[in-house]
Amino acid sequence: MGAFEWIRLIAGCAFLVSGLVIFFTEIFGVFHYDYVLNRMHATAMGDTLGIASCMVGLIIFSGLNFTSLKLLLIVIFLWFASPVSSHVLARLEVATNENLTGHCKVYTDLKALEEELSSEMSGQEENESGGTKS
Repeated sequence: MGAFEWIRLIAGCAFLVSGLVIFFTEIFGVFHYDYVLNRMHATAMGDTLGIASCMVGLIIFSGLNFTSLKLLLIVIFLWFASPVSSHVLARLEVATNENLTGHCKVYTDLKALEEELSSEMSGQEENESGGTKS
């Protein structure tokens, strides 16, 4: 085997292994978190990055041919489909969950949100300066 084949083998294996590590991290996130939106975030990020990494590894193994083009089109399709579908499911969960306030804060008043954020920012600035503001 020449040097080019070794480089292809190492690069392809690196992408496949990194994709598998991402998938195992995704599985940990699914079983670790309790709330459905946290689980969905872990799966959506893991699917998009993990599948893309594995497919790039397969493209490297395959070389430049029609199969590589098909794999690249699958990666592009999944980059668009996975985030959109998980966003739609998350909006459905937020719209239909009657117990949403038990999991997170729901803001209906934009002014109250702005006041809370400004008070948090001023509190952080006070902590960073080491004292109170004049």
